[in-house]
Amino acid sequence: VTKHWIRQLVLAQVLIGHTSYRGVMEILDAVFDYRDISLGTIHNIAAEAVTGARAVNDGQDLSNIRVGAHDEIFQGGKPVLVGADVDSTYCYLLSVEDHRDETTWGVRLLELLDQGLAPDYTIADGGRGLRAGQVAAWPGVACHGDVFHAERELGKLTFYLEHRAKSCTEARDKLEHKMTRSKTRGRGQSLSKRLALARRAQTKAVRLAEDVRTLTDWMQHDILSLAGPDQATRRQLFDFVIDQLRLREPLCPHRIGPVRRALEHQRDQLLAFVGVLDEQLADIAASFNVPVHMVHDVCECQGINQKRAAYWQRRAALYQKLGPALHNIEQAVQQAMAQIPRASSIVKNINSRLRNYFFLRRHIGHGYLDLLRFFLNHRRLIRSERPERVGKTPAELLIGQPHGYWLELLGYQRFCRN
Repeated sequence: VTKHWIRQLVLAQVLIGHTSYRGVMEILDAVFDYRDISLGTIHNIAAEAVTGARAVNDGQDLSNIRVGAHDEIFQGGKPVLVGADVDSTYCYLLSVEDHRDETTWGVRLLELLDQGLAPDYTIADGGRGLRAGQVAAWPGVACHGDVFHAERELGKLTFYLEHRAKSCTEARDKLEHKMTRSKTRGRGQSLSKRLALARRAQTKAVRLAEDVRTLTDWMQHDILSLAGPDQATRRQLFDFVIDQLRLREPLCPHRIGPVRRALEHQRDQLLAFVGVLDEQLADIAASFNVPVHMVHDVCECQGINQKRAAYWQRRAALYQKLGPALHNIEQAVQQAMAQIPRASSIVKNINSRLRNYFFLRRHIGHGYLDLLRFFLNHRRLIRSERPERVGKTPAELLIGQPHGYWLELLGYQRFCRN
């Protein structure tokens, strides 16, 4: 056990084990009977690692990034700007700021141009400063809407209306029970008016909840899903849902109004991914020399549950039109759909991991974030929903080449068993 090895253990405890500085001191004392280390020394070990981490971060080529995802989280009352590559999960932006306005976002995005970052488009929520900053820094790069936020707000609205309908039903049931008891005493007329109003309120609440649930399902499964019609058709369906919400808005204005207005203002942003999909489906149609609408039919078929008879009926009809080529067209469509992100889920995943570190620090600085970003980008992924990511680091996925262990990149020589 050397001091060189102890310094590695300190960094591993802080970054892998999410251990506080005092926790590192206690572990060294408990396991190694080592007390010759202070809080200041542990802080200095981490601070010295920042220099190497920052050099690696700044030297990374970002030209391979095709789609970026942006978001904001907060720590100690200050915003932390986050940006990541959707394909490799490489985090290229992690910066604590005093503001999250257009200027702040614009400056940070302009700085990334020096590392070759030039994505085809990005994905983000409706943050004004975020979007304005991107327009100022990258005027030719589109910012698609994050469908997760739209679906979440619709889900909250549906849950509220269904809960309200349940409350109205319970209130009606109680009045009916009281009415039954009153009739036995010859006083049934005393509750008849209240019961009539309760039945009317319950009918309206249940009908409204059912209607909004139907509209939410249409939005989620037919309009904002990957498998679906072309962009022009989806816009018409989207406008229809908005119109239906507007008609029902007077029944619950404080809940339906904000959701309806947010969806209405973000329509083109939320459906921007469909334009990318349409272009790829058109290329597939040209490569197989088949009409575009048939390729769209194949795409819509992917959204049907294969355990249902409707899927096989639809596929049989497509086979009669396309013949043996249907299998290859299906594979091409599925591959195109898999490459089109609709949400900034990667950033949300990074944010969830960052919070495990942030709770240890009341105040964070750029140095600490630079070290965290280096570690997250060069730590091998133990598990992932995508098998090609398992056992590789985000940096390896980004550049397509292996690199040394993260401790070695910081200048340490790892211990190896003989």
